[in-house]
Amino acid sequence: MLDDFLKRPIIPVIVIDDAADAEPLARALLDGGIDVIEITFRTAAAAEAIGRIKRAVPTMLLGAGTVVTADQAARALDAGVSFGLAPGLNPRTVKRFQQAGTLFIPGVQTPSDIETALDLGCRMLKFFPAEAAGGVAMIKALSGPYASLGVTFCPTGGVNLGNMADYLAVPTVATLGGTWIATKQQIANKDWAAITRQAREAMDRAAA
Repeated sequence: MLDDFLKRPIIPVIVIDDAADAEPLARALLDGGIDVIEITFRTAAAAEAIGRIKRAVPTMLLGAGTVVTADQAARALDAGVSFGLAPGLNPRTVKRFQQAGTLFIPGVQTPSDIETALDLGCRMLKFFPAEAAGGVAMIKALSGPYASLGVTFCPTGGVNLGNMADYLAVPTVATLGGTWIATKQQIANKDWAAITRQAREAMDRAAA
């Protein structure tokens, strides 16, 4: 699963209020060349949205984001996600996903966070909030002592079309997450054409 996941340079981070928007959103992203999606558990519609995409768009690699409670972890796994992410590092959540055989990417900011994650068997780590926590310079600094141990990062938070190339140029950045590809307002307005365009722009930038 991790190898498959690492083939995708960009993960759209989605906050969705109406589960009915999930299927057209997924199709808009696919039309733009992106076949992975992170539905965050910031709204009550998350689990249903995941279920709808899983049934209607089976080619989409589905993940759950902002998994910060035991209940959210249970609902994400019950919905059949392929991976989960969190802004922080909760050993209980990590173990819950590991027991289910599902990839989990905890959030880190510090060397102590990284070493805790390594002790739990996690080497793919979410660096959040990326820009506020030092951005590219901080990832490079953290990579020094940990790159040889196989640590890679998924920076999220403040990443956008303008700075994504700087992140992807760092050898330890395997992929990145971004909300700009499909904003909450665009989803609410059902502006699928704009989302497809932004997905295509992001993939073109990643390829370059």
